Amino acid sequence: MAKMTIRDLDLKGKRVLMRVDFNVPLTDDLKVSDDTRIRAALPTINYALENSAKVILMSHLGRPKGNIMDNLRLDSVRGRLSELLGQEVKKVDSCIGQDAKDASDGLIEGEVLLLENVRFYTEETANDPKFAKELSLLGDLFINDAFGSSHRAHASVVGVADYLPAAAGLLLMKEIEYFEKILRDPEHPFYAILGGAKVSDKIEVIKNLLNVADKILIGGGMAYTFLKARGVEIGSSKLEEDKIELARELMALAENKGKKIVLPLDHIVVEEIKDGARVEKVGLEIPKGKIAVDIGEETRELFKEELKDAKMVVWNGPLGIFEIEDFSYGTREIAEFLAKVEAVKVIGGGDTAACIEKMDMVDKFSHISTGGGASLEYLEGKVLPGIAALKERQDG
Repeated sequence: MAKMTIRDLDLKGKRVLMRVDFNVPLTDDLKVSDDTRIRAALPTINYALENSAKVILMSHLGRPKGNIMDNLRLDSVRGRLSELLGQEVKKVDSCIGQDAKDASDGLIEGEVLLLENVRFYTEETANDPKFAKELSLLGDLFINDAFGSSHRAHASVVGVADYLPAAAGLLLMKEIEYFEKILRDPEHPFYAILGGAKVSDKIEVIKNLLNVADKILIGGGMAYTFLKARGVEIGSSKLEEDKIELARELMALAENKGKKIVLPLDHIVVEEIKDGARVEKVGLEIPKGKIAVDIGEETRELFKEELKDAKMVVWNGPLGIFEIEDFSYGTREIAEFLAKVEAVKVIGGGDTAACIEKMDMVDKFSHISTGGGASLEYLEGKVLPGIAALKERQDG
């Protein structure tokens, strides 16, 4: 996918209007509690600054649904970004209008301006062309570096590209390169690990990955619908009753394609999902009244055996209820094992990325996606609107 990138543009003296993903968690006193997404945008921001640009940043935070909410202002983000850049970042309390225009026009080379939360405007999520045009007046060039928002056809992601030369930032390019590699040119053996709560969230991902992956390992809540489809008793575990037939179809599809779907052989179960609940180990069949919350030891060994010769792995979704320590060992053990496997290893954003970060193992993986929903849609084979809106590179 030969999209134009920030490296293809002459930035000197230009106002670079950049969409970033600063949708970060805040503490009760409105401090940034995890700056991962802010740090992820630094290479592109610094590249623009080093090339004598004036940088204007757009981001959303939370879901204010067109309302101005003081707890969702970007002031704390501005403070953290200033610290990380080692320079004062300016900010305006609007995204459009005279104040924003004056602030943008007043920038000198090497300065950074942060606009207010774009979702304070209902026109943002409606991809209103008038709003997008107003935003475009603040820049000479548009850079999308917000992979985590690129599955949304919003004004600051897609609409602005109708009015300005539009290219990808360094983070967005990295995401595109890894996902294109997975879907178009994977190294074999190529394995996928899929977890999380629902089969329904991953149906299209499974279908699409069965075209390229050699096997798919399934854990997490979604595994129990597959086990039920195989006639296994699952007790009171997570079940999507209306997806049992679909799970059968997906397993038949895998068989027809000569691909392998690997399911858990044993489980960690509880009577009630809560911190401090008494855990029990059971085999394949789960007794009545018991809820599976993690893969068991036999399954962990099976998964390791299945993964050991991988040349490429994509992982989306935890293998147990990771938020509770006693139910997190399966995810943790497989992550620790994968860290030692010599392969291209891609973590598909969302909860799985949070797990890897919590375990302080980020540097053990080739790429950790910054977008949960966006990475899922990419793995489904969908074209993301925020990427489609960018100009194609005219080589030669």
